[in-house]
Amino acid sequence: MPKQIIKTENAPGAIGPYSQAVVTGNLLFTSGQLPIDPATGKIPGGAIEDRAHLVFKNLDAIARAAGTNLANAVKTTVYLADIKDFAAVNQVYAQYFKEPFPARSAFQVAALPLGADVEVEAIFQLI
Repeated sequence: MPKQIIKTENAPGAIGPYSQAVVTGNLLFTSGQLPIDPATGKIPGGAIEDRAHLVFKNLDAIARAAGTNLANAVKTTVYLADIKDFAAVNQVYAQYFKEPFPARSAFQVAALPLGADVEVEAIFQLI
């Protein structure tokens, strides 16, 4: 089954040899989205909540470029530089994902690219 590459300027471009997202069959797989502002190419300062909003907006832009939206997410993975940020990121997460919630994993990792403190990847069902 051939795969389709998804690319949008409404989310940050890949910073390495990978695609923003790939469609195969009826599934969309996104690469991890960092809190990079697509207009500036930079990670903004401020509160973790501000960067979390940016991550979910980037995921939504990619989903929409593929013809779907966050409501069709079936699985997400949240990576945090500090698990102490889990509650704050979870509050932002709940603003973007509604019941029935996607399955989710969340991890503290040793480091994220570009010194980011949050990254999220998702799998979507295309309808």
